[in-house]
Amino acid sequence: MADNNATVDTEKVDEHLKEIDKMFETPTIAQRLKTLFTGLGKPRSSKEYKEAVIEAQRLSAPAAAIILPVLFVIVLIVMSAGTAGEDRVIETQVIEAETIKDLEKPEEIKPPEEQVDVDIDIPIDSPNVNVDTSEPVANNQPMSPQPAAIDAALTVKSPVTLKNIYGVSRNAGNRGTSLRSYGGDAQTEGAVMAALRWLKKTQNKDGSWNGQNKVAMTGLGILTFLAHGEKPGSDSPEFGPTVQRALEYLISQQVKDGPQKGIFRGMDDNWYALPIAAYALCEAFGMTGNPNVKAAAEAALKPIIKGQHPTGGWTYKCNPAPDSGYAKYGGYRDDTSYMGWCAQALKAAKLSHLKVEGLPKAIKLAIKGFKKNAHKDGGFGYCGPGRGGLSSVGTLCMMLLGASNDKDVRNALNLMESWKPFFVSRAERDALAKTPEFAKKGKDAETAASSRLFSTRLPKVGLGRNPQYYFYYATQCKFHQGGKQWVNWNTAMKPPYVKAQIIEKDAIEDMKGKKCDIGHWRNSDHYSAATYDTCLAALQLMVYYRYLPTTKQDAVKVEEEITASATDTDDITVDSVL
Repeated sequence: MADNNATVDTEKVDEHLKEIDKMFETPTIAQRLKTLFTGLGKPRSSKEYKEAVIEAQRLSAPAAAIILPVLFVIVLIVMSAGTAGEDRVIETQVIEAETIKDLEKPEEIKPPEEQVDVDIDIPIDSPNVNVDTSEPVANNQPMSPQPAAIDAALTVKSPVTLKNIYGVSRNAGNRGTSLRSYGGDAQTEGAVMAALRWLKKTQNKDGSWNGQNKVAMTGLGILTFLAHGEKPGSDSPEFGPTVQRALEYLISQQVKDGPQKGIFRGMDDNWYALPIAAYALCEAFGMTGNPNVKAAAEAALKPIIKGQHPTGGWTYKCNPAPDSGYAKYGGYRDDTSYMGWCAQALKAAKLSHLKVEGLPKAIKLAIKGFKKNAHKDGGFGYCGPGRGGLSSVGTLCMMLLGASNDKDVRNALNLMESWKPFFVSRAERDALAKTPEFAKKGKDAETAASSRLFSTRLPKVGLGRNPQYYFYYATQCKFHQGGKQWVNWNTAMKPPYVKAQIIEKDAIEDMKGKKCDIGHWRNSDHYSAATYDTCLAALQLMVYYRYLPTTKQDAVKVEEEITASATDTDDITVDSVL
């Protein structure tokens, strides 16, 4: 019996020893995970659950040791992908909505009245764009888009979405609606498309355009494409790359730091290029929301705001200093022509919601600056009161800045009732200059021929030597004025402008590989070049949808009408409803 009991005790001891050995065995990862997941499903008071909790605590340290370094490596990889590079213009999408009503029927245009001749001084070099052209012919490829419902749904593809602060009309469907409502047609849109394709074909590889000045011409080119709703990116498949390169050229030419920060390298002697480029960048930001464009626009605005005179105007190079030769005009040379581009840049900045220090005050002061050059009987002069062609510049800028109801604007519009748009082509001028009557004048033959042609087109009205420049502004004035004045102006403007376009047949392919015409304009203004003339004429023929008329009751009201007086203090800002 004693031996049997001893045997039994030995077996039990062996079993206990095996159990003890198991307790000190190191379980595999699979066993530990099995214990963890199996135990977590047991009741909280059970042994298995408590073992699972202990196992989870044991596993947390090695898991963290593996996961955290992996996450850190992933973050480094992602961050390293964002390498520094040149500023790029990203694609954006604009959502638009508006209603537009029809105009009144036209009435007969009133007889012309006499007007004083005033010239402007825009320093421009000889043109350097050489394009083989044929004789002017009417564009036979109308491109008018079909009207679409104003509330048509748009597919949003881009990461930036914003309301179109320039009105509803810059997409294809709404362009068609606006053309029909405000007097455009297939012929005007065909001329515009030919001009855009000409600009695309003649763009330099660096994104610029040749002309009086590359920076200024590139700014005008950008404004022309933007007016048609063309933006950088795939939303504008035919012209997006063209706009992209042009914007990047402007940004690359801007001085980034130092005392000349914000201006552009290679500008013309009088710096007309500065406000023109600023205007283009401000409008581009309003349509794209691109942060690189925003930074460039804000930088370009600062020297303009800083260079404004206490009297409200500007002079060459945005020079804020007084001029002893203009003592009777407050001691400052306030140049209406130069002021016009500065004012348009400020307006575009405000519409684009750019927050630049001094912008509201500059807008208010600008109104006073134009009023300084207003004539008591209607009109605006060069560097003082006058009644010539610059009347259209002062009138439009006061309208854009929120003073459409000012008496000086009303008087100037009354003065311009006698104006009638025409187009004098370079070919017509050159042909007249070669006749015996003018050839004997030598180097002055072309100027004399231009003057003769201008006077025969619009007798008794002295528009000086730059009528097409004045008509660029006057067309917008009449459009914002609306009613019968606009209809009469538009009716007279369309035929000569469409006819004067110089067409090159089948000179470029569209996105589908179809041969298309290209076209440009050459006018007889004192300052003229192919890019400059083409942009101004094309912008006139896009007035139907470039902006909503400010006087329409159903238009988006972008400014409260104000009446500015010469006694206003400088610290009054412009109220706005945006």
